Amino acid sequence: MIPADKIIRALKKAYPDAACSLQFKTPHQLLVATILSAECTDERVNAVTPALFEKYKSPAAFARADIKELENDIRSTGFFRNKAKAIRESSRMIIGLFRGRMPRRMEDLVELPGVGRKTASVILGTAFGKAEGIVVDTHVSRLSKRLGFTSENDPVKIENDLIILIPRKEWIIFSHLMIFHGRSICKARRPECHRCVTANYCPSAKLFL
Repeated sequence: MIPADKIIRALKKAYPDAACSLQFKTPHQLLVATILSAECTDERVNAVTPALFEKYKSPAAFARADIKELENDIRSTGFFRNKAKAIRESSRMIIGLFRGRMPRRMEDLVELPGVGRKTASVILGTAFGKAEGIVVDTHVSRLSKRLGFTSENDPVKIENDLIILIPRKEWIIFSHLMIFHGRSICKARRPECHRCVTANYCPSAKLFL
């Protein structure tokens, strides 16, 4: 049986400061930053958001934004037209349906333009401390397969496997730990298994050592 508890303990010890890498001050800012992070690095997003959040200080400000101007403000994050539309329309929905407050339920968040289950889980876990799902990004997907937590490729199916295996109290930190580990050690092309704290438990380690 896969020792998920031992793997989590080892990763917690290796990455005591593991947390969301996106910079934000409010739940809505986290929503915007998460939308911008699609197909973009957190570093690039964090380079854009300080000026963006200074210019648009609230959901209402984003809801009133000129779409072309907003597109230009976020251009360097890629897919800027779709992202600008999602940010403005989700902000309008927050103003119109939720009185300017970020919803705190999964079923409400996924109704917002540009918000899927992954983004909703990021917001609920990071902004509100609510474990309603496990965030599955490229790092979590890759590491979960290497560790033998799942054999699936679809993020929803991967999450379903992880939810069964990982205790709910660990759902939020689990994704952060996997992302930190994926960036520093368990890289896509060549994982550094000789430096990995989970190598003794990982069924894939022998393939790379």
